[in-house]
Amino acid sequence: MPVTPGSLTRCEAGDQPFPPGQAKACTVREVLDRVGGKWSIGILVAASQGPVRFTELERRIEGISRRMLTLTLRNLERDGLLHRRVYPTVPPKVEYTATPIALELYESLVALTSWAERHHTAVADARGAYDQAHGTAD
Repeated sequence: MPVTPGSLTRCEAGDQPFPPGQAKACTVREVLDRVGGKWSIGILVAASQGPVRFTELERRIEGISRRMLTLTLRNLERDGLLHRRVYPTVPPKVEYTATPIALELYESLVALTSWAERHHTAVADARGAYDQAHGTAD
């Protein structure tokens, strides 16, 4: 089937158009980018263990700014991975919980973070050796 300008779609704003058969790959890439993001894994692991509040996430996730936490929570909610519940109190109480699809992902995220904890030293050593051998550095 020939590709015509009307048959092309875009993955995200700013992306180049692609033929319809590539749409599935784009969707998979977007999902993996979201759940594999720098902050998403920690947020999803925390929310999978039960309701969690913003300030609790801020304390648990080392190095995250308030703005980045807000943006990541919003994106995870938008993608159907988190449910946000606002309680009508003063000040408002907000809790985040993992949705069923995020809970399905939980085991994989725990395995990935456990692997990273076990091998972070080996990766750092390999980087150092590579940089020394190739005369490069971060």
